[in-house]
Amino acid sequence: MRKNADVICQHTKDGRTIPLKIRIEDEDGELQSYSIRSYRQLSVGGTLLLPNEVNVGKAIWRYECKVCIWGRERIIELFYHLHENVWYVELK
Repeated sequence: MRKNADVICQHTKDGRTIPLKIRIEDEDGELQSYSIRSYRQLSVGGTLLLPNEVNVGKAIWRYECKVCIWGRERIIELFYHLHENVWYVELK
C-alpha cells in the first residue's frame, strides 16, 4: 500500500540524506508520526527497479526503514521522488 508521507531528515556535509521521522495518515485519516529506528539506503541515482517491475531511472531514492507501529516493529520502504520533491511509503 502506497501512502504520501511527511519526512524529517538530516542532510550530512558529504551530501547524504538520513530519514529520521515520518508522518502518514492512518485508516481514519488521522496523522500518525513514527521515528525511524534504523534505515538502509537501497538506491541513489542509477537505474531503479521497483517491486512491481517498474523501472524509474534516477529520479527516485529508495530506503528500507524500521519503525515501531503500535508496539510492533515493521519494515517500510520509503521513497523520495527527486523531480517532484515528494516522499511516500510502501508498507510491507
